[in-house]
Amino acid sequence: MVSCLRWHITEDATGAPGLDWHFDQEALDAEAAVDGWYALLAGIPADKADPAQVLVHYKGQGAVERRYHDFKGPLAVAPVFVQHNHRVAALIQVICLALLVFCLIERQVRRALGPEQTMVGLYPDNRRVRPTGRMILYHLGELTLRVGTIADQPIVQITRGVQLHLLELLGIEVTQTRWPQT
Repeated sequence: MVSCLRWHITEDATGAPGLDWHFDQEALDAEAAVDGWYALLAGIPADKADPAQVLVHYKGQGAVERRYHDFKGPLAVAPVFVQHNHRVAALIQVICLALLVFCLIERQVRRALGPEQTMVGLYPDNRRVRPTGRMILYHLGELTLRVGTIADQPIVQITRGVQLHLLELLGIEVTQTRWPQT
């Protein structure tokens, strides 16, 4: 950044030091001309980069920002006070694994939907939307498992069609419920 302040030290007739200063109008005008501009860093080679491509690459950061939102929103990460560094590291690792699973569930459903990438039934008004991890887990969070007996296998109780659709998109067969292996 160009300094806009010009100064130099002077001496008067008695030898006392003084300070002479002024603002450099040319430097101020140059700064004002680029006010509001900023640099974008992109991993695109200079010979292939045009301003539109750099901007699109930069705008892709929205996906990263959305994951920070998920980190603080649906995962409900709140301040936790721990006493040892290894516990802090373990807590961060568990939270990051939860975020990874959250993102993979959303990705699997969106890929299974195909290029259309919208579905109905996620909201009460049945509008067509792209499923988010938050909405997927909201609907699947209401699933219940009816405990079976030795002669009768356990059954996942599906109360809404959107739950069955989400399970199909995730590749989960609810007819194949089994007793946990011990």
